[in-house]
Amino acid sequence: MGEEFDQTKVKKASILELLKRIGPGIILAGVVIGPGNITTSAMLGSNYGYSMIWLVVPIAFMGITFMLTTYRISMLTGMPVIHAIRHYYGKGAAVIVGMATFFACLFFTMGNITGSGAGMNLIFGMNWKLGSLIMIAIILVCYFTKGVYSKVEKLITLCILGMIICFYATLTATGGPAWGELGRGLTHWKIAEGSLTTALAYISTNAAITAGIYGTYLGVEKKWKKEDLFNGIMLADAIAHVAAVILISGAIVLVGAIVLHPTGTAIKAPAQLGDLLIPFLGKAAPVVMGIALLAAGFSSLLGNTQRGMVLLAAGIDKPVGLETKFIRWGCLLCIAFAAVICYSYGGSPTQLIFIANIATAVATPFGGFFVCRLIFRKDVNAGLKTPRVLQICMVISYAFALIMTGSALWKMFFL
Repeated sequence: MGEEFDQTKVKKASILELLKRIGPGIILAGVVIGPGNITTSAMLGSNYGYSMIWLVVPIAFMGITFMLTTYRISMLTGMPVIHAIRHYYGKGAAVIVGMATFFACLFFTMGNITGSGAGMNLIFGMNWKLGSLIMIAIILVCYFTKGVYSKVEKLITLCILGMIICFYATLTATGGPAWGELGRGLTHWKIAEGSLTTALAYISTNAAITAGIYGTYLGVEKKWKKEDLFNGIMLADAIAHVAAVILISGAIVLVGAIVLHPTGTAIKAPAQLGDLLIPFLGKAAPVVMGIALLAAGFSSLLGNTQRGMVLLAAGIDKPVGLETKFIRWGCLLCIAFAAVICYSYGGSPTQLIFIANIATAVATPFGGFFVCRLIFRKDVNAGLKTPRVLQICMVISYAFALIMTGSALWKMFFL
């Protein structure tokens, strides 16, 4: 605990050490930038132009806050977050948070399966269900091999770099954004008419408390130590995560605003996502977008299903190691269940991806409540300076997420 640790004696990590020691945030970015994120970002730009680009500001604020708060709790208690919740608030609280975060990830898995199939459809013209089955088979092979963490980290890093190159090349080819409209979109914070559910889907994937909670379990796999909280490694990891998420999702919103919004195009099918890249790639656009969706689906499906099972295992007090039987076989069952739901859905796969993204917001009210309580505990911060700024930022972030979730759900069911 804090009283046994002198943070003033911790030396700042060098740039090389930072690059070697970060990693969980990169994996989390790959989980977040799934097909659902691409679809929702494209919808936001194509439907509302630049008017909702301001969402990247609270997303950056909330994303870094959630990550740093959960990391601090984990390092100071010596336990990942759900284990800490069990220790301080009992088994019932841990089960509630574990189940809520698990179901959020399960909904996300549905979107990832559908998005992977959509990518295969754009590339090869095959039925999206057959395409997703092929990707599921590849994912399961990855789950049952040794050295899962290092493989996941490397594969997801490659996928993220590929997506950044793809969308920024397209953004350049379009001539870039209209800077005046972009500036107005960033500074005029208002919810465009009809955009509330899309905005919720965008926020709930890009700045979710679930990412921070899972990051504490990846930190165990990465063998982080308490010193890493004070030497800059965890801050660098949080920034790397948020920067990767915003660089990709923000670029997609801008491309949607530049390419699709002027034509009045509304995203309703995967093929329309290919239209985003036409200014840069012409006829090859659907194939390249298919590759982007496939990369996003693969990276997110690989990391997200594991995330859901780890958080469930933590909630019900089961082993959380990525190579344990509970996690591996649980991932298989989750994917099988999610696939059945996806293949039974009769609507557009793009719409299913969007619905799944909205549903991921279920985790924030539960997980955020206990994370807020933990960061304010005196015994957690004992022996160290009270992190007043972080506490205030956490309350603001949690309140903003609650307001957005409550407003969107009220509008969906009562108006």
